[in-house]
Amino acid sequence: MLGFVINEKEQKEMEYIVKRELDEILFDLQDDRIDHIVKRAMEERYKILFNLFKRVAPSNECMKYMRITPGQ
Repeated sequence: MLGFVINEKEQKEMEYIVKRELDEILFDLQDDRIDHIVKRAMEERYKILFNLFKRVAPSNECMKYMRITPGQ
């Protein structure tokens, strides 16, 4: 396990960057022209980024980006 120390300004910047990336992935997942194999890779990336986001963002912000997948 790795850890690092960041100040509040860096935390806000990380939150902003990850949030923009999550928004972009969510938008692209709605595009029917994208192949399902590519979407599966995007979903894996989304999971990784969301786990990072949960570490730097307040819980009310995390709720906005939670995805409900079929079968859960």
